[in-house]
Amino acid sequence: MVRVGLSAERLTRAGADLADELGFEQVTVSALARHFDVRVASLYSHLKSSGDLRTRIALLALEELADRVSAAVAGRAGKDALTAFANAYRDYALEHPGRWAATLLPLDPETAAASAGVRHAQLTRAVLRGYDLSETDRTHAVRLLGGLFRGYVDLERNGGFGHSAPDSQESWDRSLDALDALLRNWPAS
Repeated sequence: MVRVGLSAERLTRAGADLADELGFEQVTVSALARHFDVRVASLYSHLKSSGDLRTRIALLALEELADRVSAAVAGRAGKDALTAFANAYRDYALEHPGRWAATLLPLDPETAAASAGVRHAQLTRAVLRGYDLSETDRTHAVRLLGGLFRGYVDLERNGGFGHSAPDSQESWDRSLDALDALLRNWPAS
């Protein structure tokens, strides 16, 4: 019998919380069943597998992050939009490490196309409208931003900047200044 109150949405949110607490790789249907003190089999009426659970967590994280970034950049342009955009990503990653890790889960093309990942690309392109970039260069810049933010935050989360001065926040701010200068002076192809 299915436990009252359990649903795919509730299980996904609980799985996302577990991901933040234990690490995304540790989230399984079995771990979720232990969390709710139910038998694993009782969750299979809501979830197909641990892979399905992880995909649902990834989709939730992408949606939450897109909502946060969208709110952060609303009404802003240029460097102000870039800084708000970057800080929204960084803050989300530091507050929700498991969800952040989930955003890297490879999704099949159909699921990816229907996910908030599309909004992320649109938001990034919207921020880049404040800079004089061709369409092709905008694509290069989207990739640059994704790589820089992901790399910086992952290094920071894993203690990569904790052993030397200046402090990580100062480096982050200087990196955003440098990124703004690069985007304003994008090299010709």
